[in-house]
Amino acid sequence: MMVSPRRLKAMVIKEFLHILRDWRSLFLAIAIPVMLILLFGYALNTDLKNIPTAVVDLSDTPQSRELVSLFDGSAYFSVSSRAEGYGDMQSLMRKKKALVGIIIKKDFAERVLRGEHTEIQVLVDGSDANTGRMALNYVQALSAIYNAKLSAKAVQTDGVRITVLPRAWYNQGMVSTYMIVPGILAIVMAVIAAMLASVTVAREWETGTMEQLISTPVTRLELTFGKFIPLYCIGLADIIIAVWLGRLVFGVPMRGNPALLFFVATMFLTGVLFFGLLLSITMKKQVLANQIALVTGFLPTMILSGFVFTIANMPLPIQFLTYIFPARYFVAMLKSIYLKGVGIEIIYVNFLFLCVYTLIMIVAANRRLKLRLN
Repeated sequence: MMVSPRRLKAMVIKEFLHILRDWRSLFLAIAIPVMLILLFGYALNTDLKNIPTAVVDLSDTPQSRELVSLFDGSAYFSVSSRAEGYGDMQSLMRKKKALVGIIIKKDFAERVLRGEHTEIQVLVDGSDANTGRMALNYVQALSAIYNAKLSAKAVQTDGVRITVLPRAWYNQGMVSTYMIVPGILAIVMAVIAAMLASVTVAREWETGTMEQLISTPVTRLELTFGKFIPLYCIGLADIIIAVWLGRLVFGVPMRGNPALLFFVATMFLTGVLFFGLLLSITMKKQVLANQIALVTGFLPTMILSGFVFTIANMPLPIQFLTYIFPARYFVAMLKSIYLKGVGIEIIYVNFLFLCVYTLIMIVAANRRLKLRLN
């Protein structure tokens, strides 16, 4: 199917004029409160359990193993990895196989047996500030329990104490804004899809102009991409504004490659816009299309993506449900690029899932429009 640049340009100008003249926002009266109650009721959980933990035990003595078993035996930590040093620890935390790292010095047991002051180092993935804070609190509590055990055993002297030296990687100050600002990009793009893309084709059906478009030489691809391009341009502008404000106002660092960030963001933007177009083509009613877009696009992006609530703390059925929403992959990539400075070699799995979703939405929207026009 051939695409005429002249006809496509005319469609793009027409859509820009529609957008400039109609900036209406539609709100749900019943579906949003119901959806919020259900999702918050099941997904909101501030308790941390089974935090993936990596251990570097340079002492490898009964005393150090007792300390590790104290962590592993608690309900809060799960010692899932053993690292050889800082390099292995960094690799595990970059890949999110560990959120907490514990490093026990080589002379740990000797100092404990002599009743001397000793230390362990605790590393926390600070890209999730709330989880990091709670994990450090749990570490402090468990170290206090271990000190009490040593005192009870009266190991040569009751002056033995372990001092925890906490250090958060990627977000040293555990600033929540550093975690929130990257997620705002996903929310902004979801709003565009819900409020604009979901009504653009439905508006043509309701006003009767779709019949006029059908009678013109405009092809199906020219129609869909003519509606997509103006929304895409608005989405790109919003991305630039969000990144700029995040840096200027909140001081959120951009440790990764900005080009990679925009590349990933534009892929997500394309997917959610074609999802909105698919709903608009299918529903033929602006209000209905907008409502479904809010319920199936905007709300899951905010609640089920890991932006606000940690996915690992949700019930297992809800965790499986998050895999069908592209925002899960997008938010994870945003945090990694922003705060960890990773490259495509680390986030390629999430990116591939996002590409598959985008391709499905493009094909589905065009096929659905073909059926509607026949």
